[in-house]
Amino acid sequence: MMELYFLRHGEAGKRAPVAARDRERALTAAGREEVEEVAEAMAKSGIEFDLIATSPLKRAKETAVIVEKAQKQKTAFEEWQELSPEGSREALYRRLARLKPDSAVLCVGHEPYLTTALGEVIGRGGEGSDRLRIALKKGGLAKTIVLGFSPRINGELRWLMTPKQLRKLA
Repeated sequence: MMELYFLRHGEAGKRAPVAARDRERALTAAGREEVEEVAEAMAKSGIEFDLIATSPLKRAKETAVIVEKAQKQKTAFEEWQELSPEGSREALYRRLARLKPDSAVLCVGHEPYLTTALGEVIGRGGEGSDRLRIALKKGGLAKTIVLGFSPRINGELRWLMTPKQLRKLA
């Protein structure tokens, strides 16, 4: 079973009205500090990844680099267009399906993309009255277990933590 983690980027500067500029928004000093604490907590708790995949947007890449540096082992690091806010979740799932089934993968990205994907993994995605509402705070982390990819991705939510909860683990 694949361990699939979702990490929302840390706090970034003010949203830019122009999409091209928004892609270059960096983490704030507070956002960087919070992500460093979260990354340290993950490492101290023994949470390790075979692959860290990040959105190409600057704030997500900065978040992913901080996590990579805190890992106690060498971790593969890739930028995936599929994790950008306008990326295709179906393309993300196809890409994940090509990885080793027992991989531990961290996906670093944005809202509402990540919580929509999280809902789809645990089988409660989509529109309608049965939709599950999940809040993934900036710097928040969710762990799922992927049970399969066919005919669609399916899995189980193992836990969801805020940055504050993660820091308490360390």
